[in-house]
Amino acid sequence: MAEALLLDAALENIPYGFCVWSPQFRLVMWNQHYSDFYGFSDEVLHRGMSLEDVVQLSARLGNHPDMSPEEFYETYTGELLANRNGARLKSQEVVRGGRTIETAHAYSPALGWVVTHEDITDEVALTEVVQKRKLELERQNIRLDAAVNNISQGLCMMDARGRLVICNEPYARIYSLPEHLLRAGTQLEDILGHLFDMGMSTGGTRDDYIAWRRDVIARREYGKNIHELNNRTIMMQHHPMKDGGWVSTHEDITEQRQNEARIQHLARHDALTDLPNRIEFLDQMAKAESGLSRGEMAAVLYIDLDHFKAVNDTLGHAVGDEVIKQASARLWGATRETDVLARLGGDEFALLMRPIDGPDAAARVADRIIQSIGQPMLIGGQMIEIGASVGIAVGPGDGVKTDTLVKNADLALYKAKSEGRSTYHFFEAGMDAELQQRRSIEAGLRLALARNELRLVYQPLLGLAENRVICVEALLRWDHGDRTVSPVEFIPIAEETGLIVPIGEWVLREATKAAAKWPGAVRVAVNLSPIQFKNRDLVSLVQSALTDAKLPASRLELEITESLLLAENETTLRALHDLRGMGVRISMDDFGTGYSSLSYLRSFPFDKIKIDRSFMHDLTSRKDSQAIMQAVIGLGRSLGMSTTAEGVETEEQLALVRAQGATEVQGFLFSPPLPPKALLNLLLAEAKAAAPALQKRAG
Repeated sequence: MAEALLLDAALENIPYGFCVWSPQFRLVMWNQHYSDFYGFSDEVLHRGMSLEDVVQLSARLGNHPDMSPEEFYETYTGELLANRNGARLKSQEVVRGGRTIETAHAYSPALGWVVTHEDITDEVALTEVVQKRKLELERQNIRLDAAVNNISQGLCMMDARGRLVICNEPYARIYSLPEHLLRAGTQLEDILGHLFDMGMSTGGTRDDYIAWRRDVIARREYGKNIHELNNRTIMMQHHPMKDGGWVSTHEDITEQRQNEARIQHLARHDALTDLPNRIEFLDQMAKAESGLSRGEMAAVLYIDLDHFKAVNDTLGHAVGDEVIKQASARLWGATRETDVLARLGGDEFALLMRPIDGPDAAARVADRIIQSIGQPMLIGGQMIEIGASVGIAVGPGDGVKTDTLVKNADLALYKAKSEGRSTYHFFEAGMDAELQQRRSIEAGLRLALARNELRLVYQPLLGLAENRVICVEALLRWDHGDRTVSPVEFIPIAEETGLIVPIGEWVLREATKAAAKWPGAVRVAVNLSPIQFKNRDLVSLVQSALTDAKLPASRLELEITESLLLAENETTLRALHDLRGMGVRISMDDFGTGYSSLSYLRSFPFDKIKIDRSFMHDLTSRKDSQAIMQAVIGLGRSLGMSTTAEGVETEEQLALVRAQGATEVQGFLFSPPLPPKALLNLLLAEAKAAAPALQKRAG
């Protein structure tokens, strides 16, 4: 009895559940832990109870919820039978409350199956946590490996003792490191020794670099170094860690440096010609200032291509670019090795010559430039001719500061262009005042229309056969401030700036409106600038002006100069034919002053040619002038064109041109330019005087 009590006490105090099944699957004994695990009350279990009944009871209490009672019974008895055959099995099952119970079976032929039941819920949970942490660590390692080996920068981690912990593939690739130097534990100085042996250059000695690295490591500071290896530029950055180790990043910046150098080059050089640009030129000029202040002589040449704009406008920007490139090559060939040639923009170039012995050196180079640029260029199968104008300022006489020399060279260039182009001119005192005057005219001209400062005067043309005014030329005047600016001063500026286009439209509309008020069929003549013909809407503009003024097209004459036909382009000729087709008369002004005036008479059938006043000065005293006048008038008559002799100021001149058959005369002998009201009074007086004669003829 005492032994039985001891056995019961032992069974109840073991830390796990315990039960015994007979060979016939009957319950022999169990302890309280067993009952507690499965929720069996003391009343429901009894000795001899079948395993099947216990399983059914267990299922009703919520145990092993993932299996039906039948499935669990079949599985459990299978394990017991397997154990009887010598297999030592352990299995797990889930009981009520989500606890996990691990069972172990031991078979004895005398007793049956001795089964222990242990609650391993906490162990399972802990195992799952460990597994999760292990999986997460593996994932992190995978991510770290992917990140480290897929960044473009090389990465190397060293411990506090300077031993390699990890490095990535880009690091090995950048330095072409052998396998044995990539192993964990490799010393930094072994790697550096190899790199220096391979030719790494750090901008100093090997000892200097190693001493610097040791100092950065000891101080635990950030450090950066750029070095060269195998024609590549590499940037190393040293990042200290708290434990005394460090991470270094290594980036191949060869292309970046090349791009930076290219960008820096482009910032100071012209993209089309690769010559220095304005920024670089002014920097070079500034460097020359110290020499100029010591009395050394230098020259600045400003160069402008003549007629380039016409080439660009008529043949296109591609041809224009090629002209610029060929011109820059020719300019380069005309300079010296020590000179600085720059393209300032458009068709403008500048040349710094230093040192020079005197102004003659600059003049010789300028002459070579003009001769070289003046040679025809063959571009795209076309022969293109341009020229070059050059302005020269010589320091220190013309200035020792950059801005002064540049300004004076520009002033000299303007003078060269105003003297007919394709020449050079040195700076002279007083040029600045001329430029200021020009700028004042340009600034005022931009506001002249808005301020109503422009006005028209009218000079009559006398018909010799009719002996009366048959046409009136509209002439532009500008009252600016307290003076009247001569057209000789402001018309060239208006053409250069493009202001002639709106001004020309104003003249056309004012003249046609005025002519509409004149008596009879008196015509009005309006001068057109070649610049106005670049306006594709010129024909429409003329039609609009005539329509608004209610003036017949036959009463409008448009005067052009032969410079308009210099290029003989189709657009210009088409516009002239369209205007003439409307009934507008076309007149060539200043005939005889150009070198090819006669050829232009074949380009277009003019209605009138106006013989330039320059032929009138010595008409009465020189036989050759009379012969030329007679020939031009005869040419006009044979071509069916009327002729106007300009500048008639004496009775003798009038008699000669009348005798030679001129159609019209214009000049101060008959009338100076008149204001609109005075002209209208003149025309009304003529009309009144002619009325009786007309009535008599009609009678």
